[in-house]
Amino acid sequence: MVRALVLTLISVLSFNTYSSEKFPAGAGTTLDFSVNAFSHPMSGTRGMLRRQFQVGNSFFKGAWVTSPSSTPLRDGLGPIFNATSCTACHLLDGRGRGLPDSDGKTDISLLFRLKKVAENGETSPHPTYGDQFQPHSIEGVQGEGEVFVKFETIKGSFADGEVYELKKPNYIFRKLALGNLGDNTIVSPRVGPQMIGLGLLENINEEDILAGEDPEDLNNDGISGRANYIYSVIEQRQTLGRFGWKASRPNLLEQNAAAFNGDLGITSPLFPTEECTLVQIDCLEKQTQEDISRELLDKVTLYTQLISVPARRDINDLSVKNGKKLFHQISCQACHRPDFTTGSNSKYQVLNNQKIYPYTDMLLHDMGDELADDTRSYEFEGKATTREWRTPPLWGLGLVKSVNGHTRFLHDGRARNLQEAILWHGGEAQKSKDEFIKLTKKDRDDLIKFLRSL
Repeated sequence: MVRALVLTLISVLSFNTYSSEKFPAGAGTTLDFSVNAFSHPMSGTRGMLRRQFQVGNSFFKGAWVTSPSSTPLRDGLGPIFNATSCTACHLLDGRGRGLPDSDGKTDISLLFRLKKVAENGETSPHPTYGDQFQPHSIEGVQGEGEVFVKFETIKGSFADGEVYELKKPNYIFRKLALGNLGDNTIVSPRVGPQMIGLGLLENINEEDILAGEDPEDLNNDGISGRANYIYSVIEQRQTLGRFGWKASRPNLLEQNAAAFNGDLGITSPLFPTEECTLVQIDCLEKQTQEDISRELLDKVTLYTQLISVPARRDINDLSVKNGKKLFHQISCQACHRPDFTTGSNSKYQVLNNQKIYPYTDMLLHDMGDELADDTRSYEFEGKATTREWRTPPLWGLGLVKSVNGHTRFLHDGRARNLQEAILWHGGEAQKSKDEFIKLTKKDRDDLIKFLRSL
């Protein structure tokens, strides 16, 4: 009884100590702001758990090779793939660049989902190139081609007269191994996001996420967030989607297994079939089975669950405080919900009952024509349409440059900085963008400074 009371008191004291927004991951927050800021385990990860974290880290960062090989735990790459390691798209557990500075070949961290639209409006994986375009391949198999980008300049101005330019990417598929993509093909670019705080997002109670839904916009604020529901291969039923740009995976185990399968061609007990279509004969002939075991997949998942989030910086700076006020004033928080308290369902205590500040509602929102995969509203992944994206967490934004050496944002990296990321917003976020355009230069700078403090 006494021990239980002591543990309860410690838990309460810990919650109160780390519930400040300075600690976005609660008690697990890291204080490192260096190039390794996104690569630390949650504070309190010790002993065997820390060793397992390091094992998962090694399989996340290490390169995979073709099989058979002298390193059987790391073979099974391909036959077709986007990259040879997870870290190729999530360098230092950070964010992929996505796009080059000028017209040219896209970055390895940018992948492309493909869907074919039938006459009745239903979508399905491309019959020739499958669900994901994979430019690389092992020996004896053809890669699917290359993707280049050509930018179009879009000019605009703020209410005070200051002009800005956005660079709209137009994607060009070249050297296609199996012919053109054809008409009615929808292409969805996706860049690798930073890996921080994922276990905390996984541990948010479902009812807390669903409480933010307003699909019919009953409160008339122009925001119609809704959940995505997708089929879970583990639970064998439709479940709430949480991960991926369109919330198309329900948990980190399935997210990781799907990424191994689609990005590296690594099969697992969850996804035992390679990404080869029926016309890719050379790919079919080189298929392998269960390239990564469930045991190793679990260790990689443990790693992704326990990566920490860096603490806020400059939280008491007057400009940052003004920027936070403006963030709420123009209703950015309507989608980028500042905080949640995690549930108590994780086997890792550091993820349980934590007050966190991810700045996401975990819901889908229509972001308008410019950010849509297709301006027509087709279902693309689960219930998520071509116009909808899950609100990305904002924590860690200000350290992307330190970790990854760039400031490119949004789902394909088209925004060259945070101001451009705001200016690309449309759809449900149009009103907030319009209010941002009306702000004074100082207020715009203060809002950006607030975002960089996250």
